[in-house]
Amino acid sequence: MLDAKKNKGTPQPYLGNSNVRWGNFDLSDLAEMRFEPEEEERYGLLTGDLVVCEGGEPGRCAIWTAPVPTMKIQKALHRIRPKSSLDNYYLYYWFCHAAKADLLEPHFTGTTIKHLTGKALAALQVPLPPIAVQAAMVDVLRSLDDRITLLRETNATLEAIAQALFKSWFVDFDPVRAKLAGRAPEGLDEATAALFPDSFEDSELGEVPRGWTVRPIGDCVETVGGATPDTKKEEFWEPAEFAWTTPKDLSGATAPVLTETERRLSASGLAKIGSGLLPVGSLLMSSRAPIGYLAITDLPVAVNQGYIGMLPGGVLPPLYMLRWCEANMEQIKGRANGSTFMEISKKAFRPIPAVVPTSDAIDAFSAIAQPLFNRVIANERQARSLATLRDTLLPRLISGQLRLPEATESIEEALA
Repeated sequence: MLDAKKNKGTPQPYLGNSNVRWGNFDLSDLAEMRFEPEEEERYGLLTGDLVVCEGGEPGRCAIWTAPVPTMKIQKALHRIRPKSSLDNYYLYYWFCHAAKADLLEPHFTGTTIKHLTGKALAALQVPLPPIAVQAAMVDVLRSLDDRITLLRETNATLEAIAQALFKSWFVDFDPVRAKLAGRAPEGLDEATAALFPDSFEDSELGEVPRGWTVRPIGDCVETVGGATPDTKKEEFWEPAEFAWTTPKDLSGATAPVLTETERRLSASGLAKIGSGLLPVGSLLMSSRAPIGYLAITDLPVAVNQGYIGMLPGGVLPPLYMLRWCEANMEQIKGRANGSTFMEISKKAFRPIPAVVPTSDAIDAFSAIAQPLFNRVIANERQARSLATLRDTLLPRLISGQLRLPEATESIEEALA
């Protein structure tokens, strides 16, 4: 880390290890540092620079595209600026391949904490086809990544629409306030507007729409927990038949849907989990380390002890509860406790009071939100399928085992 006391220049944002993801940057929590003019070249970034992590997950990297013109990097990051014989996107994809194939591991230093030093980075042996071939390979792989990015950007938009609708109807009570003021609720047809009252009444949560109630969340949805069968007993895990999830499956999720799991259980292992297989459409919320990952299941799945599962069929359906949990996450976290790590138990979760609209209002929300979420699921399935294809093609392209026309044909079939 640079010494702030010695740097008297203008404060400028800089990237730390935590800001670098595979293929992109998280710019939501940037720190600032004063850099002297002579440090501009050493720590500055230009469009096309490859930024590589030294520690944390050594080798994790992304191409800088200059959304912040004055961005700098800290010493724990490496900057690679390409020469004419190297396409940095090709190098980025090589790092993706090398990380999955454990090609970087022999170059790490350190025992407990691994590092990829600048000296080790410079010594990496990277296969380097002619620049035209590199560019052609990059075009093939980026076409998949561009499609994946578009699908996930679409999902972010769909999610924002559903969140805004929930907030308007069930948090801000906009239709009720409009009717109270003698106005027609904005954006609602007459039948939908009629589902909302035109006044409020007092409750333990303050003013709520007249005729709506306040009830403990445990009265509105059935909650279940899970378990982890003994990982040393092979009979609980082989044959691997039934999906089993831990919050790790949601840690990198780009949409609140669970379409696959890292591990599967045998029938004997499933029998060790009292809640069994949760049905498709259940809502999962991680209850510890950290609290608050959320996803609706797109497959029958058993859960470990790090979840609170919410089953379909309650007064408040899972899709409604997804938005309710998002809107009330600070309150949920406020009910957690623990010495080693914070955790919210089902016992602490169930008494949380919630405003419960009429069933007709809930159904009207579901009629709009469910088709949006169905599109999110379809997009996420396609994105994962394309990511699998990319990860299959990548090592074969890098090694020369797959010709570019064959790769292009595979992608055209996948995008058809």
